[in-house]
Amino acid sequence: MTKMTLKEQIAAPEIVVAPGIYDAFSGAMAESVGFCATYLSGASIAYTKLGRPDVGLVSFSEVAEILSNIRERIDIPIIVDADTGFGNALNVQRTVRLFERYGVNAIQLEDQSLPKRCGHLAGKTLVSASEAVGKLNAALDARISDELLIIARTDAIAVEGLNRALDRAERYVEAGVDMLFVEAPQNSQQIKIILDRFAGRVPLMANMVEGGSTPMCSAPELQQQGYSLAIFPGGLVRARAKMERDYFLSLKQHGWNQPFKDKMLDLTGLNDLLGTQTILETGGRYDGKKFEDDND
Repeated sequence: MTKMTLKEQIAAPEIVVAPGIYDAFSGAMAESVGFCATYLSGASIAYTKLGRPDVGLVSFSEVAEILSNIRERIDIPIIVDADTGFGNALNVQRTVRLFERYGVNAIQLEDQSLPKRCGHLAGKTLVSASEAVGKLNAALDARISDELLIIARTDAIAVEGLNRALDRAERYVEAGVDMLFVEAPQNSQQIKIILDRFAGRVPLMANMVEGGSTPMCSAPELQQQGYSLAIFPGGLVRARAKMERDYFLSLKQHGWNQPFKDKMLDLTGLNDLLGTQTILETGGRYDGKKFEDDND
């Protein structure tokens, strides 16, 4: 059966669920359990690569390097959090062109000013709506294929209020973006207003953040409300953080990993997961000694 493109998945009736990833390993794990799309989270990169919060510290080159590693490892679609596009409209175009060459299927761009921060943190600031529209137009012009989706995100609810956020979102839709992401609605009433305004006109994306500003909903609930895509960008890092802390506490307390072994893979299990034997067998087909023997 031919795999659906991300564009086809978004157009289908069933909501697309994209777990947050931050490296090739997490991408491979998501693919291995059957997810059909992934979300490369800028926040999760900051958490795991830098050990820092999501306050605009991650650079274009760092995202590009991680993205290239992920695409080399997995085949399913990748949605990438490109923050502000890493600069002005010209930077946005460079970001789109390179990320598209690396095999990205959707690029999310937001209207925050620099330094940007997590959409569920206080103190965000915005560029003007006109500047944001210009950057979105730059992104749309830069892409080679219309299979690459441009997702417009507005963070205006927390800064300017819901009505101004809706006005901004309207301008982004008019610019021709492929999907709309109104970040951090604070209650079910705001969610309903957003959906009443835009559902059916443009695919809508929901961001589920445990402990964030937006009420948590399951994917089926979000689908029923009218969303086409649900991301869970930082859930894996929060799960990992608890697991790692528990692991280190156990090792420090007991002096070995035996008490924690039921929560771990052993070396064989990890190698099975990574396909180590298959890789070694593939490498063996090109072993120099084999070619020397064949020529004897």
